[in-house]
Amino acid sequence: MIKPRNVNTEFELGGINHVALVCADMQRTVDFYSGVLGMPLIKSLDLPNGMGQHFFFDAGGGSCVAFFWFTEAPDRVPGVSSPDALPGLGEIVSAVSTMNHLAFHVPEEQFDAYRQKLKDKGVRVGPVLNHDESPAQVARHLHPGVYVRSFYFTDPDGITLEFACWTKEFTESDTVTVPRTAADRRIPIA
Repeated sequence: MIKPRNVNTEFELGGINHVALVCADMQRTVDFYSGVLGMPLIKSLDLPNGMGQHFFFDAGGGSCVAFFWFTEAPDRVPGVSSPDALPGLGEIVSAVSTMNHLAFHVPEEQFDAYRQKLKDKGVRVGPVLNHDESPAQVARHLHPGVYVRSFYFTDPDGITLEFACWTKEFTESDTVTVPRTAADRRIPIA
């Protein structure tokens, strides 16, 4: 299984402890993440003063996905708080400081089977995207220039999820893109 294994010279990080998201219905979230995706629920609690709940699911490899359910959380705004569509099917832009999507690493040899398994469970999945360096940055077929294969789907609250597998080792030539700044942004006029 190919995974990046670079050394951090500043901090000894062991990966992601957890990512915390917000849901509208905790029971529906438990049903999806434990029932559909098979992620064990490992911790659940009620927040103080009736504020809501906080639940943690084991995502494998020591990583967790956590959810808040707040009694006063505002509704999702597609195209602002989250993408409007799945990658490969429509607009994927979301606002600054939002979580655009959450990707789970899956074994390359199980990639196609896992996609079919989700479909069999009634989950709508997007097309397979073979991410490469072509002008479109995605190829129809797997080839030596593909660095990651993925497909996307959403949870019951519209959170975009991805199953992805790296297909090549990265080198210094993979980090030559010059970073842009806030001054480069084109903010849409409302």
